[in-house]
Amino acid sequence: MVQLDFSPVFANWSDLFHGALVTIEVTLCALLVSCVLGTLIGLSRLDSKKPVRYFAGNTYVVLIRGTPLLVQLFILYFGLPYFNILLPAFVCGVIGMGCYSAAYVSEIVRGSIRSVDKGQMEAARSMGMSSAQAMRMIILPQALVRMVPPLGNEFIALTKNSALVSLVTINDVMHEGQKIISVSYASLEVYIAIAAIYLVLTSVSMTLLNRLENKLRSGGMVQ
Repeated sequence: MVQLDFSPVFANWSDLFHGALVTIEVTLCALLVSCVLGTLIGLSRLDSKKPVRYFAGNTYVVLIRGTPLLVQLFILYFGLPYFNILLPAFVCGVIGMGCYSAAYVSEIVRGSIRSVDKGQMEAARSMGMSSAQAMRMIILPQALVRMVPPLGNEFIALTKNSALVSLVTINDVMHEGQKIISVSYASLEVYIAIAAIYLVLTSVSMTLLNRLENKLRSGGMVQ
């Protein structure tokens, strides 16, 4: 019978905790990038100008969604120095994850906006609002509530995908776990501990997102 020894995990718990904090930091920064960039791309995909739609939809989204996140991280971390562009590992991780997630966020934004009844835009325009004002004051507040569940799923996926940044030397929880394994050889025990940490992070995130969604809905922002 296999005997598990978690003593290396407990002995190095502070390192795993520090790694978890780095994971949270990377994920939150990447989420900020993805939300801002994804919103801009999503809005541009609704633009009436074909060149704008073509670049945002057929170029960026297809390119980013059609290639693995790990490859994109390697291109940023190992490829940019060929052009004399040296970025810290943390910045490469945030940019890579943020740009990757933005392609999916753009679809969420575009779909949520399109789900709002077109008559509301027409009504706002008939009251003298510009398209930008109607979008900001009428359409987006309603679309926001509809974005929360899929954005929550994307945030959970982003949290789990953050494990890949350990391969570009960011000291996240996975990287710290690998260092513990290299000394203790307790690979199974360490990976179980890392899985538990990710489970806690995603569970807390889901709870907070559910509360946010319920609060927005209780505010009457969605019919």
